[in-house]
Amino acid sequence: MDMDLKEKLDCLYSIYNQRQFVNPDPLVFLYDYEDKKDREIVGLIASCLAYGRVEMILKIVGHVLGKTSPSPYAYILGRTRKDMAKDFQGFKYRFADEAHLVNLLWGIRQVLDEFSSLENCFYQGWSKEHKTVLEGLAFLSRQLGRGHEIGHLLADPEKKSACKRSHLFLRWMIRQDTVDPGGWEKASPSQLIVPLDTHMHKAGIMLGFTRRKNADLKTALEITDGFRKLSKDDPVKYDFCLTRFGIRREMNMDGLRQVVCC
Repeated sequence: MDMDLKEKLDCLYSIYNQRQFVNPDPLVFLYDYEDKKDREIVGLIASCLAYGRVEMILKIVGHVLGKTSPSPYAYILGRTRKDMAKDFQGFKYRFADEAHLVNLLWGIRQVLDEFSSLENCFYQGWSKEHKTVLEGLAFLSRQLGRGHEIGHLLADPEKKSACKRSHLFLRWMIRQDTVDPGGWEKASPSQLIVPLDTHMHKAGIMLGFTRRKNADLKTALEITDGFRKLSKDDPVKYDFCLTRFGIRREMNMDGLRQVVCC
C-alpha cells in the first residue's frame, strides 16, 4: 500500500468531502427527502439525467422533481401512464424526450408494483458474495427497462459500458457519510465501482491506477481496484472529493495533480 498517497487522499477527503462542496452536484436534491422510498427515486431520476452541463442538469432535474413533489413515491404509485405523459408533455433534454422519461417513470412504477422498492429489486440480483454491485445493477436495469425504451437515460451494464450515472446512483444509496446519504444498508460499500466520468478517468491515470484510454467498464474496474488497495472496505470513498477538482469552477485537475503527484 502506498501510505504516502493514502495520506494525501485522506487529507483531500477531510477537506472536501463536505456538504458545502456538493453544489452543483445533482446529489444536492437527495437531501430534501428523508424517506428512503422517496430518496431512492429522486436519486435514480437525478442520476439518469446527470449528463451535460451541470447548470442544465440542475435545471432539468429540478423541473422533473417539481412535477413529482412532495413525494415522488406517492406520485409514481398514484399516476397512470397517461397522467405522466400529460405531466411531461413536450419534455426534451438533449438525447431524451418525453417518451424516454415517461418510460423511465413507468419502469419505476412496475418495479414498485412487483418489488415494493428499487432497493428490493436490486437485492434480487445482488449477493453479499459478489465482488461488485454489477449483478444487482444489471437486474435492476433489466426490470426498469422491461417492455419499453428508456434510451440514453439508463445505460446497460451488460454491454460493458462504465455506466457512470448508475454507479453514481449506487454510491449515493449505499455509502453513508457527510456527503452520501445512504439508505440501502444491506449492500457493502466495498462492492461499489467508481462512477467513471472524464474527471475520475483523468484522476485514475494521474494516480497510476490505469493506462487505458477508453472510459469503459474495464477501466472503471481497474481504477476501483487501485482505490481498493488504499481503502479495501470503501474503494469509492475518494470519488466525491477528487471529482470536485473537475466540477467546481474554482478548482481544476492541475490543482489535484499538484497535491497528489508532488
